[in-house]
Amino acid sequence: MFAIGLDLGGTKIAAGVVAPDGRVVVSAVRPTPVGGGVPSVLAELAEAAQGVAAQAGLAVGEVEAAGLACPGPVDPATGTVSYAPNLHWRQVPVRELLSARLPWPCVVLNDADAAALGEAHFGAGRGAELMLYLTVSTGIGGGIVRQGELLTGAHGAAGEFGHQVIEPGGPLCRCGRQGCLEALASGTATARRAVERLRQERPSLLQQLAGGDPERITAALVGEAAARGDSLAAEVIAETASYLGIGVANLVAAFDPDRVVIGGGLANLGKRLLDPVRQLVRREVLPPAGERVEIVQATLGAFSGVVGAAWAARGAVSCS
Repeated sequence: MFAIGLDLGGTKIAAGVVAPDGRVVVSAVRPTPVGGGVPSVLAELAEAAQGVAAQAGLAVGEVEAAGLACPGPVDPATGTVSYAPNLHWRQVPVRELLSARLPWPCVVLNDADAAALGEAHFGAGRGAELMLYLTVSTGIGGGIVRQGELLTGAHGAAGEFGHQVIEPGGPLCRCGRQGCLEALASGTATARRAVERLRQERPSLLQQLAGGDPERITAALVGEAAARGDSLAAEVIAETASYLGIGVANLVAAFDPDRVVIGGGLANLGKRLLDPVRQLVRREVLPPAGERVEIVQATLGAFSGVVGAAWAARGAVSCS
């Protein structure tokens, strides 16, 4: 049977009908109505789920369950989101509220955890004994999957890889601490460093690509400039890769995974980002962990969370 996967972000909602083999049969993306508060977002999620089911021509009984990937820590027992700053949510019983709007059993899990499950079962993590997943985008999140099962920790908060402190006293992170990996190696941090360098009046192709407006500079634009030979952009990406490498090295030393999967928008930099990370891990982590770990790019793209949420929903129903 099919399952519905939903991935809720601060700006958009992705929805998909997912087959048992992980294929996204039908998908749709719509904006997140954050301004309308919790009821508005929940209504949009329900409409998105029912919309893709209808688009696929599925009757209610042909869908086994619905899974929602949601930002912020999620209580696995209750499906309550304790804190999602981009949505301005605190202690929202999302599973209960969404279940009341849908005709299927619902499961709610953290968005990075959902993406980790998607990659572990259907993407770059297939076959791994212990896989760590990092999503490197606006922020940095993660998930831990061992033998196909998600490890959520004693309080449901495992995998907050972006909030390990890499540089004490470093840049302020959105969490309120200084020097977190997220504040140094995320797409947001990469763009910020590029703007800082431009303000030092250093010449760069980025000025042209951004139309002279520093506010338009993104990590993707920095990557494009680096690919076209811009030295300032290449320098910024090298720093991002170095910080990310330190963070990954810490995780490899702590968990000894056989595979680390890196997804999110910044992973699209490919070898320019991943090769320095691999080199740093091999150099800094004691063998055999540092020598044997595989560090690879995610393969499911923007729908890893949708696939993982659907898989989690199907699994929860099967176990009930």
